[in-house]
Amino acid sequence: MKLPIVAAVLALSVSAPAFAQDVTGLWQTQTNGGQVEISRCGNSLCGKLVSSDHIKKDPTVKDEKNKDPSQRGRTLKNMQMLYDFTGGPTKWTGGKVYNAADGGTYSGTITVLSANELKLKGCIVAPLCKTEKWTRIK
Repeated sequence: MKLPIVAAVLALSVSAPAFAQDVTGLWQTQTNGGQVEISRCGNSLCGKLVSSDHIKKDPTVKDEKNKDPSQRGRTLKNMQMLYDFTGGPTKWTGGKVYNAADGGTYSGTITVLSANELKLKGCIVAPLCKTEKWTRIK
């Protein structure tokens, strides 16, 4: 009689998402050698650009393409580029993604795919979206 109970418990533990872990940490982007540190900012998630190919060449590189001229003097290194994502533990929505390559800010979602991979989606307006898979560094 105990065998069916043990089998049921094992089936439940295997089917539960093994990757439902904290999304905070350092992530490698798909473009420009970017590294983004995702952390908690109050009740939401945010992320700052820690490094990129541009930052490695010149740590003082500025946010020159920002649509707001008053922001063009700030450095890209440690600049907040993800903010106001809420939800979890595997899907975060309602956030904003700043793209320094074009100076635009887009609506975003973060979806955890596994313990070491997430999907970041940024949209001007659906279906005009771009999706990247990021890999956990730590």
